[in-house]
Amino acid sequence: MIMPASGRTPLIIDVDTGIDDSLALLYACASSEADLVAVTCVSGNVEAVQVARNTLAVLELAGRGDVEVALGREVPLVRELRTAPDTHGPRGLGYAELPDAAAQLSPRHAADLIVAEARQRPGELTLITLGPLTNVALAVLLEPALPQLVKRLVMMAGAYRSAGNTGPTTEWNVAVDPEAMQIVLAAFGDTGRASRPLALGLDVTEKAKLTPAHLDHLARRAGCRSDGSPLAGGPTNEVVRFLADALRFYMEFHSRYDGFYGAFIHDALAVAAALDPALVRSQPVAVEVELGGNLTTGETVADWRRTWGRRPNLDVCTDADVATFFTRFQDRVGRLAAGRSGVAS
Repeated sequence: MIMPASGRTPLIIDVDTGIDDSLALLYACASSEADLVAVTCVSGNVEAVQVARNTLAVLELAGRGDVEVALGREVPLVRELRTAPDTHGPRGLGYAELPDAAAQLSPRHAADLIVAEARQRPGELTLITLGPLTNVALAVLLEPALPQLVKRLVMMAGAYRSAGNTGPTTEWNVAVDPEAMQIVLAAFGDTGRASRPLALGLDVTEKAKLTPAHLDHLARRAGCRSDGSPLAGGPTNEVVRFLADALRFYMEFHSRYDGFYGAFIHDALAVAAALDPALVRSQPVAVEVELGGNLTTGETVADWRRTWGRRPNLDVCTDADVATFFTRFQDRVGRLAAGRSGVAS
């Protein structure tokens, strides 16, 4: 396997940028070990065109307007698109408002970009999916060798030993495009490689529960209050203000439906695990996606007792060091915010 000369991990992140995707992007931009090659956009939390607009704006806020952003497929492979305005707001970023970015979208389609970059640097890229798997399914249909070309696929996807967040047994990213998830599992999980895809499901990501106290710590790391207003006469911090406005919507949602005032930041944990696999523990298991159930379409069915007798096709996370993750998230994004103080607009 070819290792990048820089020692940093080249990433392509596929997003449906709502609130937790935006936090994940900020974490990636704030992590010195990450080489953010490109971000690709898919419909999910909001429509793909809005996803792209949000993604460009968040990257510019972080000072990374140089990162290539590509639009992908705008509807699932088979099913009608559904979005989540109740969870993420009508434009995907809660109460936050960001100006349109100066950067333009890439002329490349997301699936073409994924394939081209994987061919250009075989064995180097880590591909992270934070939304429905539509773009990656298209990429693997374009290039069946994609599973051999990427270093690893890390997904925020599924619910394996926990209740769902879309239906009783289904997780949002899989439920929006279950056929895409099944195509990706079949392609990436049946290659005989030692490195199976890694899936962070709700079982683990719902342990990453961000509270107002976490945001306060991050803000103080950035030298401001938790609403982004200045401490000791300093400038307003636009990154922290964005976080406060976006997360307030998300926390209100969880207060109504999950009984706590805080936010599950699923996607940022997935990026952190991709950069440092030691943050999570996983177990290999055979997984299939239910495509035709009356009540369970989109369920990730995991054969924990190996009754199917099949080779595992997925490494499913079973636990995470959430304390270490939050320490890193607060310190890294707080430091990024401090560096952007008085710069972002």
